[in-house]
Amino acid sequence: MRECKVDENKADCACTYEPCSRKGICCECLKYHWGHGELPGCVFPPEVERTYDRSIARFIATQSRR
Repeated sequence: MRECKVDENKADCACTYEPCSRKGICCECLKYHWGHGELPGCVFPPEVERTYDRSIARFIATQSRR
């Protein structure tokens, strides 16, 4: 099993939600958001990530404008 590189992940984490306990633990972040019908903030551009709208619909809309 691979080791989680929490410190490296935290340095690259684009999430602006500061009290998040999953920062840097990508597998937990993905599991949490997917379980809520969402995607993690790191897949959104900064201006969308800051809205905290992590919905799949918002992701599709954002990607279709590219």
